[in-house]
Amino acid sequence: TERKKFHTAPVGQVFRLRPFHVLVATGGGYAGYRKYEDYKVEQLEKRGIEVPVKLASEWEVALYKSVPTRLLSRAWGRLNQVELPTWLRKPVYSLYIWTFGVNMKEAAVEDLHHYRNLSEFFRRKLKPQARPVCGVHSVISPSDGKILNFGQVKNCEVEQVKGVTYSLESFLGPRIPTEELHFSRAPAGHSFQQQLVTKEGNELYHCVIYLAPGDYHCFHSPTDWTVSHRRHFPGSLMSVNPGVARWIKELFCHNERVVLTGDWKHGFFSLTAVGATNVGSIRIYFDQDLHTNSPSYSKGSYNDYSFISNNNKEGIPMRKGEHLGEFNLGSTIVLIFEAPKDFRFNLKAGQKIRFGEALGSL
Repeated sequence: TERKKFHTAPVGQVFRLRPFHVLVATGGGYAGYRKYEDYKVEQLEKRGIEVPVKLASEWEVALYKSVPTRLLSRAWGRLNQVELPTWLRKPVYSLYIWTFGVNMKEAAVEDLHHYRNLSEFFRRKLKPQARPVCGVHSVISPSDGKILNFGQVKNCEVEQVKGVTYSLESFLGPRIPTEELHFSRAPAGHSFQQQLVTKEGNELYHCVIYLAPGDYHCFHSPTDWTVSHRRHFPGSLMSVNPGVARWIKELFCHNERVVLTGDWKHGFFSLTAVGATNVGSIRIYFDQDLHTNSPSYSKGSYNDYSFISNNNKEGIPMRKGEHLGEFNLGSTIVLIFEAPKDFRFNLKAGQKIRFGEALGSL
């Protein structure tokens, strides 16, 4: 009949689904559903209605983890490096500015054509006068962001948001060998929290700062201190927005993070940069050996690096307000430190804060 033959695959082959595809599709759909739930919670909070805590079950967390967020984050990172044509830069960046409320008047370079790619735009520097560093208070905010929680650490548990906690030891990992720090430690028989407190009469405090996509993405030293050790935890890259932090217990312990520990004038001090979806890149300026979001990693693993050496007995000294590192997009900073009992935070949960503003003082 001179008609062309049309070859079709067997029905069983056409509709055969692989487990990976099912997990990605299901996990992605569920992640979208959670985003919608988070939006509803935000609207209720804006109206002053308190939302009860509803934690995710193990299967919900496993389903969320099935989404290949690490792969997507690496893909996003490569996309960010693509140089945009000059004519396209202003429309793309203007859309981002409008969506996330970016204040470009604070940027060191306001001309949008200057930024060759999205990565440069995310990591834009600010005008020197845009963020004056408070000289009165002993601890300042290391970044722009939203205060999720703060206060005194109790019973080896830290609050990521009100009513949802995570284990201090799981978050920081096993205690660092004494010889790598400048101060003595409590005996091994004490709790992990007591081992971190080095001076009698001191307490352990914490503060959690969430960086939204529209915030300034660099972070700075929150006080005068010395960094002695770095611990890198490869892990998941789940979203860390307040809605997800309220939903998943120990969210920060699941995610990739870089823990910097050392000491300040009152004893133990640590700053942790927590990764998130599309934030596979965490950069510490003085640490060239750090590489985050590696394609392969062992679940539950971590790697240590000491800044104490034969040539450097002191570690890395950091001045208050000094540039420390940067994220791509937005994420979370967690401070855990030792201070006398009369230390007071000058904060309110949920408030917006900018780099250089006071967190607390004695």
